[in-house]
Formats: sequence, C-alpha cells, structure tokens
Amino acid sequence: MTFILQPWQLCLVILASWMNRQQQEAFDYLRTENRVLKEQFGNKRILLNDDQRRRLAVKGKILGRRRLEEVGTLFTPDTILRWHRMLIATKHDYSERRQKVGQPVLPKEVVELVLQFARENPSWGYDRIAGAVQNLGHDVSDQSVGNILKEHGVEPAPIRARTTNWSTFIKAHWDMLAAIDFTTIEVWTKGGLVTCFLLFVMELKTRRVHFAGATIHPDETWMKQIARNLTNFEDGFLNDKRYLLMDRDTKFCESFRSFLGAEDVEPVRLPAKSPNLNAHLERFMRSIKSECLDRMIFFGENSLRRAVLEYLSHYHRERNHQGLENKIIDLGEEVGRIAGNIECRERLGGMLRFYYRDAA
Repeated sequence: MTFILQPWQLCLVILASWMNRQQQEAFDYLRTENRVLKEQFGNKRILLNDDQRRRLAVKGKILGRRRLEEVGTLFTPDTILRWHRMLIATKHDYSERRQKVGQPVLPKEVVELVLQFARENPSWGYDRIAGAVQNLGHDVSDQSVGNILKEHGVEPAPIRARTTNWSTFIKAHWDMLAAIDFTTIEVWTKGGLVTCFLLFVMELKTRRVHFAGATIHPDETWMKQIARNLTNFEDGFLNDKRYLLMDRDTKFCESFRSFLGAEDVEPVRLPAKSPNLNAHLERFMRSIKSECLDRMIFFGENSLRRAVLEYLSHYHRERNHQGLENKIIDLGEEVGRIAGNIECRERLGGMLRFYYRDAA
C-alpha cells in the first residue's frame, strides 16, 4: 500500500504517479543507452570482475527472464541467470574455506545483523554497520562488513542512500497522517428498513480508530458538525494531525474540507476508484463488517451505535493486529501474564471473545 504526498497537496499518490513517470523515462533512457553500447562494442567481449557479476546476478534474478529481455541488457538473460546459479553454487562451496584453516567464519547471526542494518539504514557505511554490530556483542571489522554485503549483492552506502523505499518514506510521515471513510449498514426503524451511514477516522501509525458518528442523512450540516468535533481543541481526534486522506465521495463536501483547512488539517483527496490508497482503513471496514455488522440485525440507530462502540473496545484492547506484529493496540495489564486462571471476556453476546489470565 502506497500513497505519497506531492508538495503535501495531493498526498503521496500524486507524487507516486509523478515518480512513476520519471522512472519510466529513466527506464527508456537506460534501454536506449544499452542498445548504443551494444552497437559500440559490437562483438567485443565485456570483461567484468567477480563483484560486478555478483551484483548483476542478484539484481537480474529479482527481475526474471521476461523483464530482462524487455530491458535489453548488455548481457543476455541466460548469462545473468547463469551467474546467479554460479553465485548459489559458490555459496555452498566450502573448498576454499577448507584450504584456509586459520580463517575465522562469521556466525550466521552476525551476517543477518549486517544485512538487516544495511537494508534498514541506507546511509550507513561499513564502519557504522560494524560499530552497530559491535554494540550487540559481536566483534566484526569494516572489511568483513563489506565482504558480507558484496556477497549478498547489497549496494554500497552512497547508492543505497539514493534508493529509499516507499515503506520507509511513508513511515517517516505517519505521525501526521489520518484517514477518513464511510461504510453503510441497513437498520430497521419504525419507518422500515433504512440505510445508515457510519463514519470512521483512523490514525495510520497506531491503527487507532475513532467512531465519528452515524446518521441516515449525511448532509452538509452534519458533516460540518463532524469537522468541529474532530478538530475540537480539547479532545479532537485530529488535533495533532496535519493531513487527512479521503476519497472523492460527495459527502466530503467543500464546506467540510474548508473547515478542516481552517483548523490546519489539510484534506487530501485520493484519485477516484483507488481503495488501495486508503488500505489501512479499508481493512478495518472489512474487519468490522465480517466480525460484527454482517452478523447482527439492528433495530434502531442506538443499537447500532452500541454494537460499534463494543467492537471498537474489542478492536483496541483485545484484538491482535497482523499489521502491528500481531500485537494489541492498547495493551492491558492482563496481557502476557503467565500465571493465573484462564478467563474469557465476551462482548456482543459472545460473538467477540478475549482470553486472558486473571490476577494471581
């Protein structure tokens, strides 16, 4: 899931679109440059050292044969994939190690730490990574760090620093981002079956969800009141947020967006038909429907609100979230106890359950 704020005006999505175009143009240029180099070299053989072959083999394996053919590389897909097979064979060839009896072999944990630090910190050089590993009790030199990275096809720091991934970029701005969206549910009233609109707001970094309100008439007056509630200086859910992601639903009217802007919360409208750009909140909608709303019949708005609030209590305090390393958003004291009787807390007539140990 990927969205980007371009000048913080049209969110991460607009910037993503722009960068995709830039990358395509760069891709076309490199493909043309490869053709020119082929014409220049003709039948002459290009000599590469082992490190250069290794780096091309790792990158080429990721692309695969079809995309390598599309790129039009200086070397054929078969050549690059053959290098990759040789790289794998070399990894499991211990003949050189047997000849150098006195050469120490780095533990697997050290190798994994070096690779982890290099991938998570693009600007770290060999010395910085070696120091971080030493902080964890492993003695390793900067030369060993360089050898590990070369062996696994990881680029040097100056190149890694210029290739920040989307995930890292998004997480750097999560503190300021929130998302808002509607879902609907049918409710029985005295007048028959009516459609009720439920409005939720999510803090993307923590996955905390706020139930903004429910109504059968989400008109402009109601939406302006919602904006006031969300930006209330005492307890507004958006008090510390800078950007609010929303789709192009007409219910998010001009007056609603203007009110948010006046309170220093910039509304960011996502492109049409792009639910993946608001994937976290869309996933919550799927959860509340499958675990609660679709399993109940509601008689009146009050019963609907009570059910939603019960589910949110379960969602925040009792439900493990895969996107948060399978942890609970608001950890209670009862979570993680290893002693005491196992108890079960039920909500909505046993439809939602939470197992924990009571205080010993």
